Amino acid sequence: MEYLEHTYYLDYKSKEIQELIEEFDTQDLSSKEKAIGWYYKVRDQWKYDPYSIHLSKEKYRASEVAKQDYGHCVDKSILLIAGLRALGIPARIHLAKVKNHIAVERLTEKFGTNELAPHGMVDLFLEGKWLKVSPAFNKALCEKCNVAPLDFDGEQDSMFHEYDRVGNVFMEYVEDYGHFEDVPFEFMIATLETNYPDIMKISEGLEMLKV
Repeated sequence: MEYLEHTYYLDYKSKEIQELIEEFDTQDLSSKEKAIGWYYKVRDQWKYDPYSIHLSKEKYRASEVAKQDYGHCVDKSILLIAGLRALGIPARIHLAKVKNHIAVERLTEKFGTNELAPHGMVDLFLEGKWLKVSPAFNKALCEKCNVAPLDFDGEQDSMFHEYDRVGNVFMEYVEDYGHFEDVPFEFMIATLETNYPDIMKISEGLEMLKV
């Protein structure tokens, strides 16, 4: 089965990743239980931060994300994938363009649009089928935005809710970029340049852009 490889970005043999998954790396848990437990850990222990954009290859390594307490959707997806592969569960990154409709004032001010691209999520293979999950929004942030946090039962997809708790449109998928076996760094940077040309012009030579 593909999508189990250790790579430069998905460096799950690193000390940082091995320490994080240790509690799930036991024969007492099924693959489904391991995936569920690791999903919730990544979802809630790393706060979602769409305003910190990494521009260097090194910062997209799972071991580097593990050292932080925050992450962009792509960062958190990379971390989730690395841990899943370490636990013997095939996983790959899936990218898309999404439109946010809730709490978009700062987003629109900084990016000039309420669209986010690339948005990162995860495809994982459990019990004979591929599932899609999005670990980006931590529980505390969901409560602040009046959106139910995304739960994962190991059987169904766990994507962004289209609506908040009172029926307002929350998240809309605009374009699907497909899945990748490894982190497509060049594609992600090109996508940022296409969607946010003004921001990327001022970021030349920087390892991280804080907007």
